[in-house]
Amino acid sequence: MKRPVAVESASAIIDARIRELGDWRGKMLAKVREIIHEADPEIVEERKWVRATSPGTPVWSHGGIVCTGETYKNVVKMTFAKGAALKDPSGLFNSSLEGNVRRAIDIHEGDKVDEVALKDLIRAAVALNLKGKNKPKPKPKPRRASSKRAD
Repeated sequence: MKRPVAVESASAIIDARIRELGDWRGKMLAKVREIIHEADPEIVEERKWVRATSPGTPVWSHGGIVCTGETYKNVVKMTFAKGAALKDPSGLFNSSLEGNVRRAIDIHEGDKVDEVALKDLIRAAVALNLKGKNKPKPKPKPRRASSKRAD
């Protein structure tokens, strides 16, 4: 019988990733995470797309994926799963603009994050995820019994 493997929580793994980075990217990922939680205290932290070569991607969800927080050599990237459907009056989206679904925000070293606009975007993404989830699904129409006549 196999013993269950201890699974670290996604939050603990994100904490470890922030510490592991140890530079501006870790600080920025921590800041973005803080803004996300301030915007929506009910948001859930997850880790998706784990592979042997990757510890996975931090994901924040509420009624579906809201956004991811990826770190690259020169950028911290927040990708909004349904970003193309969101209004972005402050022009935060600056990456993946050609896609039909996702939109991203690339944050470079020294960039200042517009916290108010980012919180608004996060709340709009959550509202979009929840839209339609609260509606009861229509009941399927009853099928009519076959009416074959015996002539």
